[in-house]
Amino acid sequence: MDSSEKVKHISKWILNYVNSMPVKAKSLVIGISGGIDSSVSSTLCALTGMKTIVLSMPIKQKSTQHDLSLKHQEWLKKNFQNVQGHTIELDSLFTSFKSSLSEFDNEHGMANSRARLRMTTLYQVAAANHGIVVGTGNKVEDFGVGFYTKYGDGGVDISPIADCNKTEVWELGKELKILKEIIDAPPTDGLWDDGRTDEGQLGLSYKELEEAMINENSSNRDKYLQIRKANLHKMEPIPVCKIPN
Repeated sequence: MDSSEKVKHISKWILNYVNSMPVKAKSLVIGISGGIDSSVSSTLCALTGMKTIVLSMPIKQKSTQHDLSLKHQEWLKKNFQNVQGHTIELDSLFTSFKSSLSEFDNEHGMANSRARLRMTTLYQVAAANHGIVVGTGNKVEDFGVGFYTKYGDGGVDISPIADCNKTEVWELGKELKILKEIIDAPPTDGLWDDGRTDEGQLGLSYKELEEAMINENSSNRDKYLQIRKANLHKMEPIPVCKIPN
């Protein structure tokens, strides 16, 4: 299936899912970061013709990241009449949250809390618009190495690009004519003050991760499995204590 066929397939899948709901959603709500995954996912939502609400939710964001998010928001509104764009500043909320939990300060925990505050925001907007929250995770992140925040960006109703690896997402971006500066930008989760990249955190590029996922003899296989093992708790069902008869 080429990129144009994938675009049609995914946008149709989103619409079919909504139409199959016992109570149909009236809108699609999605967070945009200025990265390729959220840019592609939000554009696929817009292509359904449904009311699509895109949210930029900066929390101490690097200006370069936030600028790309705003540019994509404007690009969507220019190209799709069914798109609404909003910027919701979460700096003060995060500052208050961090201050209230100063006794339990932890850098990694606070980074994940940014994603969880955004998730809560998305669901509030969805509730106010009879909508569902659309995920932006790709196959490498969601099912390979678990590179997402549990109950943060992993907390969604549907995942339209979760069966596409990162290379495919970039190809979809080109097919959809996503802004070139977004396609060319180094992937980042946007959860750190220093703007660290995904590759910097993972220690492998997405190309290397994709190769290690499918090739058991890859030189990066052990590193891939090490990352995966540490994050399996995100990808597997929540353990449930079974009571014996």
